[in-house]
This record gives sequence, C-alpha cells and structure tokens, in this order.
Amino acid sequence: MTNDSDRTVAVSVDWDAQAATFDAEPDHGLGAPEVRAAWAERLRAWLPVRPADVLDLGCGTGSLSLLAAEQGHRVTGVDSSPAMVERARAKLAGRDAVFLLGDAAVPPVGEQLFDTVLVRHVLWTLPDPARVLRHWRGLLRPGGRFVLVEGVWGAVAPVGIPADRLTGLLAPLAVDVRVERLSAAAVLWGKEVDDERYAVVATV
Repeated sequence: MTNDSDRTVAVSVDWDAQAATFDAEPDHGLGAPEVRAAWAERLRAWLPVRPADVLDLGCGTGSLSLLAAEQGHRVTGVDSSPAMVERARAKLAGRDAVFLLGDAAVPPVGEQLFDTVLVRHVLWTLPDPARVLRHWRGLLRPGGRFVLVEGVWGAVAPVGIPADRLTGLLAPLAVDVRVERLSAAAVLWGKEVDDERYAVVATV
C-alpha cells in the first residue's frame, strides 16, 4: 500500500516547522474536551490497568503521552523533531515523563524495557515495518503489548498500512492480536472520516 515515494513525502515534512501549529488539528492537540475524553477512554482500555512503563514513539507534541501520564503511567517519548520534543517536555512538565530526541525506528533507550510500545500514525512512514516491529518487540518485557494506531488515507493515491497487513506482520511476534476499527468514531478525529483507521493491540 505504501511505496518508497509515499514514505519520502512523509519523512520530508519539516516537522520542526509544523510543531507550532501541529496541535491545531483536533486529533493532534486534543483541545476539544470531547475529543480528549474519547482518546483518554480508548487509552484506558488499551494500556495496562496498573501503572506501567509506556514508550511513545513518534510522540510529536506529547498529547497521547500526557493522557497516559494522567492515567498513572511512566512515559518515555521519542521524536526526531527537536521542536516537537521541546513542546512535549513543556506539555508534561512536572509529570513522570521523559522525552528523547531520536529515531522512532531505533529509539535511543539503551537497555531499558517497557510494558507498552505506543505508536500513532508513524509505522507506515518507516522503511521495512517488519524489521522495525521486530526491533520494538525487543523493547517489550514479557507479557508487554503493542498499541499501534494506524490507517490508510486518501482515495486517489492511498498511503498507509492496512490492518490486515499489520496483523500479519505482528502474528509471529505476539500471542494475541486484536484489531479495533476506529473510522466510525468521528469524535476521535473531530470530524467524520471515510478512510481506514484502526488500532491494533498485540500482547507478546
């Protein structure tokens, strides 16, 4: 579904320049109370019940990191944009969270292990998603989980990663893989959408 030229467009975006206005999108900044509440409810269902170590890859300005921290989790965020990381640090100042500048595909976390790898709309932009998922699998503790929010966007020249492809990539890495369809949940996006949007929760 996604070819090299699609990924080139995605990674060629100047995310530092985008950082100042990134949160203006309803599903980025989660500024509207109903959008924020909808994402908080989903995360509560996807993340562990007890306080856990969550690795938020491609964390952007930290909106999902903030929700996870508010639910009692310890968050490590990674993003390749210094401006995004700066905003995430400001957004979560005083909370149990740390934000690192680095590549989401190979996050600079050393030997640290996590209970959850949380990724939203990032995997499809990375070369060789199968290899990336294998690397992320090595960052999870036994019994840990992936929470991957992805989709396919655009009618004329669609980009993204379909749910069936992602579940196939996860099959050899996880003991349980569950897909939750999100396209019909307009409140998550701040508008009606007609493309494929979903979350995969996979326990290893």
